[in-house]
Amino acid sequence: MSRIKTFNLPDLGEGLTEGEILAWLVKVGDTIELNQPIVEVETAKAAVEIPAKWAGQVQAIHHPEGSTVEVGTPIIAIDTDPGAGPLETPSTTATPSGDLPTPSAASLAAVEVAPAEGMVEPGLIGGAAPGGRTAVLVGYGPRTTAAKRRPRKGAVPAQAVAAPAPAAPTAPPVVAPARNGQAALTGGGVLAKPPVRKLAKDLGVDLGTLTGSGPLGSITREDVQRAANGATTVVAEPIAATTAPSFGADREQRIPVKGVRKLTAENMSRSAFTAPHVTEFLTVDVTRAMKALDRLRGRREWRDVRVSPLLLVAKAVLLAVQRHPMVNSTWAGDEIVVKEYVNLGIAAATERGLIVPNVKDAGRLSLRELADALTDLVQTAKSGRTSPAAMSGGTLTITNVGVFGVDTGTPILPPGESAILAFGAVREMPWVHKGKVKVRQVTTLGLSFDHRIIDGELGSKFLRDVGDFLTDPEAALLAWT
Repeated sequence: MSRIKTFNLPDLGEGLTEGEILAWLVKVGDTIELNQPIVEVETAKAAVEIPAKWAGQVQAIHHPEGSTVEVGTPIIAIDTDPGAGPLETPSTTATPSGDLPTPSAASLAAVEVAPAEGMVEPGLIGGAAPGGRTAVLVGYGPRTTAAKRRPRKGAVPAQAVAAPAPAAPTAPPVVAPARNGQAALTGGGVLAKPPVRKLAKDLGVDLGTLTGSGPLGSITREDVQRAANGATTVVAEPIAATTAPSFGADREQRIPVKGVRKLTAENMSRSAFTAPHVTEFLTVDVTRAMKALDRLRGRREWRDVRVSPLLLVAKAVLLAVQRHPMVNSTWAGDEIVVKEYVNLGIAAATERGLIVPNVKDAGRLSLRELADALTDLVQTAKSGRTSPAAMSGGTLTITNVGVFGVDTGTPILPPGESAILAFGAVREMPWVHKGKVKVRQVTTLGLSFDHRIIDGELGSKFLRDVGDFLTDPEAALLAWT
């Protein structure tokens, strides 16, 4: 059995075909442990850390940061028995450009390739979403505390990919060039890409003290390395949130469409032009619901629980589904699949695009269990560790556009779902209450549904029941449960 094992990019979930290498966490010559994170890869659903399948020494890295690699393509070679002595130098043939030698067929035959099975399911990388903007879970707003990510064993700066270790002869590594595209906006108005942020952290460099030499004034690796080597730094002026981007001579800016944004665009286009959408609106007085939340927060057993209007909206949707189960279904061509379980999706907006993690079997949860599940979903999303599995299998979705100060909208159905509810901002407005005009707290709901499954009567009844619950949740809980 060969000592050198080549690890292929695995399918990170539900038939994904490719991924972009965000950052290498190891370099050629490093000794790594089993299941040690070795690379961060962005797929169409998530940014994930991939762990090592074997312990050993890194012999070659086949693709630089910024490369888009197809599933099944070799990305790294590992010597699983580095203590057995030096490897025999394989014969090579020059490439047409003469830059990098290519291993011969005989040497390639001696390399064992990792099987597809047995991969540990990865989670989202920690910290801010790629692109630098803090992930916002719709209904909860931006995080107020910094996300914590576990320390990596043996992690090294991303630029170390280019430096081979002198211990043993190895295949020449590929030098990672700077990645193209727009830089990521970090805290404090600093523009820097994820690998640069990691490099700065590893070298102890404060990005806020640097003036970027890259596109749009972004901080580059060279800027960080110069600062780490004692070069003079210049304090950069903070970039205002409303600062317009610096366009080129053609007054245009081009942003690559990839990853989550690309998949979202494909899914939304397919859904918009496949399922005939209908949207209905309902404005409701939620004054009693807001008072009920205040009373709930005051109870001793709820004092440590995150309670928000989204909790009551979620409960209203789940109870309305019990009355109208057809809303929780899927169009399957020659049949309609009605589901007893409700995997309730909560839309989350990130710089990488829209993600919709869901609470599994939410209909079986009590109000307290639902609150805990939503809190866990929020914390997981903010820490950047939502797994691809948590974003699959949704049956019904809520999108809280109210967190952005928007009254309502006409949301597009997630593929495979028959309904999505938009929850608008809660505002104080004049409202006729008991025959008098009073200031009340009011919100507007927008329900989009697949008209192949849900006709106007069913959609109206479902939306009315959600509104009735929010008008008087305490009475509805007593009457409906």
